[in-house]
Amino acid sequence: MASRQRLNARTIRNMKPEDRAKLLNDLRNELLKLQTQRERGTLDNPGRVRTIRRAIARILTIMNEEAKKAVKAGE
Repeated sequence: MASRQRLNARTIRNMKPEDRAKLLNDLRNELLKLQTQRERGTLDNPGRVRTIRRAIARILTIMNEEAKKAVKAGE
């Protein structure tokens, strides 16, 4: 999954929009699982929550930037 791959901005920008949306969905599901583990007290790596939240924010930022470029190009 995403834990094996570096998710920096360059990597995300090079992805196809469909792949980016799938990765976003996968990361959101993983975050939900980690939050559930945290509530139960069985979370092994609490730092992973922060990493996933940042990756989600990074993906959303890049998606919004590209959407703004598309709107501006259409004007």
